[in-house]
Amino acid sequence: MITLKSPDEIKLLREGGKILSKVLQKVAKAVKPGVTTLQLDEIAENEIRLAGGEPSFKGYGEGMNSYPATLCTSVNEQIVHGIPSDYLLQEGDIIGLDIGMRYPKKNGLYTDMAVSVGVGKISAQASLLIKVTKQALDIWIKYLKPGITIMQVARKVQKHIEDHGFGVVRDLVGHGVGHKVHEDPQIPNYFASGMDFELKEGMVLAFEPMVSAGDYRIVVEDDGWTYSTSDASLAAHFEHTVAITKRGCEVLTR
Repeated sequence: MITLKSPDEIKLLREGGKILSKVLQKVAKAVKPGVTTLQLDEIAENEIRLAGGEPSFKGYGEGMNSYPATLCTSVNEQIVHGIPSDYLLQEGDIIGLDIGMRYPKKNGLYTDMAVSVGVGKISAQASLLIKVTKQALDIWIKYLKPGITIMQVARKVQKHIEDHGFGVVRDLVGHGVGHKVHEDPQIPNYFASGMDFELKEGMVLAFEPMVSAGDYRIVVEDDGWTYSTSDASLAAHFEHTVAITKRGCEVLTR
């Protein structure tokens, strides 16, 4: 069931989204050769807590294997949910930085966003992959408005990605967000008629194109969290939390 957010809730999400954007900008600026992904995670957690928020990914999940970090750091062929570690970033790597926050810490609401960046000088293919994935997110934002169906835009997103020779990840999708880290609906970045729905004012949604330089199929690593491309090709990921408004959509994580 898709929940609609009130104007007061969207106001609070807007406030949290701006804070989260500043946190992620600081993390992204720290990306350089020789920095560990765990160091990036420490920056993210410190900045969120200083701002009065709570990391929404840390401890997420059921059972013994809850997510152990604030930040998802997905390097090269890793698509999403890469766990920060002592891995030293290398010149030419690309890294996806995915972050979520509840704001305020007590009884707050959730926002979610991601960027992919290069580490030092990267290849032409990696640069194009990041550019096209960012453009895919821009397409979502451009066309979102009440009354349009999600598949009308998903078709455009898929075409843009595949026209550049890249693969649209099928098994990972965007989602509703706000009262929980993940809410209904699921939002694919490709045409899937069975997942269609109409946008309505008050929806708060996280759009996140995930793109492979090769095959769109994925594998789950042994840690139970990290999703990687099945053919070890590079992957990129961008995400914004948006609110559907009368005029179209408002990006809350900007």
